[in-house]
Amino acid sequence: MFDIFKSMLKEEWRMHSNLFGNNGFSFFPVFIFMFTFFVSLVLPIFREIFTYTQIALGMHYLFLLLGGMVGAFGLIGREFMNRRFGQASLIAYSSRTLPVSERLIFANFLAKDIVYYFVLYVLPFIAGFALAAALIPAGNFHSPVILLTLLLTLSLSFMIGLSMVFFLSTVYAHSGKLLTSGFLAGCISLLFISGNLDSGSFYSLPSLSFFLRPSKSQFLLSSVLIIFPSALSLIFLKVDFPQAKKSFPNSFSRLCGEFGSYRYAAFVAKDILDLKRSEGGFGKLIFSFLLPAALIWTLLSALGTVLPVLNTLILFSLVLGVLSSSMYNWLTEYDIFASYACFPLRVSDMMRSKLNSYLFLNLVPFILLILLTFNKDSGILLPALLLFLSISFYMVSILVYLTGLSPSINLYNGRTFALYTFSVMPILLVNVILSMFGPFYMLVDLLLLPLAFYLLAQGFRKWDRIESPRF
Repeated sequence: MFDIFKSMLKEEWRMHSNLFGNNGFSFFPVFIFMFTFFVSLVLPIFREIFTYTQIALGMHYLFLLLGGMVGAFGLIGREFMNRRFGQASLIAYSSRTLPVSERLIFANFLAKDIVYYFVLYVLPFIAGFALAAALIPAGNFHSPVILLTLLLTLSLSFMIGLSMVFFLSTVYAHSGKLLTSGFLAGCISLLFISGNLDSGSFYSLPSLSFFLRPSKSQFLLSSVLIIFPSALSLIFLKVDFPQAKKSFPNSFSRLCGEFGSYRYAAFVAKDILDLKRSEGGFGKLIFSFLLPAALIWTLLSALGTVLPVLNTLILFSLVLGVLSSSMYNWLTEYDIFASYACFPLRVSDMMRSKLNSYLFLNLVPFILLILLTFNKDSGILLPALLLFLSISFYMVSILVYLTGLSPSINLYNGRTFALYTFSVMPILLVNVILSMFGPFYMLVDLLLLPLAFYLLAQGFRKWDRIESPRF
């Protein structure tokens, strides 16, 4: 068993280092350490706005979502490898050729994810935070015992998120429609009951409760939330080995016809079909967008009752603009320009087509924001919508300029991720501060639009100079 575990660790490192280069990928945890350190240096300022428990809450839910994202990335590994590298495969999906059980292989896969991403994400974060806490008066966080407890509880939050997504993947393998319907109903319920939840509801996360009030019961409950879903996933594991290729009816011509004479009709139709037929299909809208949006809306609603100076709808518009940029990743995840090299197309033509598909997908958050605004405060509909559109357009322009048609790959390069973070974080911080003075201060974000258009033009020229894409 340990040999499989070691081989999976080596495989994960080699896959990432081949994709991003040894130096680029090695810098990624270093950047997380440095970024956390410099952000933590302003912790005394945060303490004037947020309490000790609120800062702890944000950290633990961040790592809960991070664990979920890592688990979700593991789920699409098979399709990603098959679409990007047809001749390659992960050890986890080679159980037919190995003289060991599928359950043993996937138990190692889960353990590998926990260890690998603990070193990649959790440890650099804690190290940066601990160094900053040692240099500044960080209140309750200054104690070495508290820092060690934080390391343990953030790790627990991370593993809870990962094991939950691993369990959901097993449910999805048995009944995708049931899981999708349940999640959609859950997201809608969260959006509408959020106003009736108090801030204390979010402190019931066992790992967070253990950090705030250490007790054996909370530690045991956290362990149960990690072990029980993982055990169920392994017991009811379902790995499909289809004997025949999938076949679909010809929908391309019909979709193109519905778009009429629209210039990018064929490209948008292809993106819709790719999204529909890829792993998870339109379920990506639920798992990768609606579910996080519902959780963030619920958190912001509870935070708004504690800090009335924060405008919940404006902050949610800001977050929604950031979340929507992930849709560009979906559209470019499996498509590579080499497949179109025989056509009279440039890389920039493909980028423009993806941006058109991105605009269509943005109708989902746009409508969601309109419904929430009318339900809560229709008076700030205009600034909320303009903020969302400005941030969404700016975020995707940064992605286009820095990553081209491979954002899911290039963002794992430490240098690229650093440039992306420093291009985005100051804008988001300024918007959070401006939101405290009034919603119509958000109109200043319209100044981002000329910058976004400039970045897009530069990005098109930059990636057109690339003669042969790497992937």
